[in-house]
Amino acid sequence: MFPESLVAARKLLEEITPLQTDCGLVCGGACCQTHPGEETGMLLFPGEAEMYRGEKGFTLVDSPHGTILVCEGRCDRANRPLACRMFPLVMLLRPDGVKIATDAAAQSVCPLARQGKSALSQDFVAAVRQAANLLAQDDQQAAHLRRLTDMQDELKALRAQYRGRKEHV
Repeated sequence: MFPESLVAARKLLEEITPLQTDCGLVCGGACCQTHPGEETGMLLFPGEAEMYRGEKGFTLVDSPHGTILVCEGRCDRANRPLACRMFPLVMLLRPDGVKIATDAAAQSVCPLARQGKSALSQDFVAAVRQAANLLAQDDQQAAHLRRLTDMQDELKALRAQYRGRKEHV
């Protein structure tokens, strides 16, 4: 059985999108493009890998951060992993609670990510926040949110190092 918090979070983000229209029209679906020789994909939430094991069009790759789902660039929207459903946002878990931020890794791919949360539908941002709050109540999912937070902090620190300043999400 899949974690209830994960199922509920995925359901919250099943239909809602970053823009009122198909945001893939802005960039040609850059976030779903695959490139030969690159194993890029989306980091799955705990319990999500089982949803894709044996599914045609998906490959599961183990990484130091967890399981990454690599796809062929097209999928049934109802079958997207949670990370795709909330892209270009990321859920963070700080000592003072859940935060929603633009994914630092998305900025190289998504024109909306470069503009920040204000460029996105506020209903979408609110739904991502609601999903994050659900996940934060589950110990395993909360641990994953803390790992995502650490990864974002590392990316931002690296980026800031090259810009000569310190940043914090």
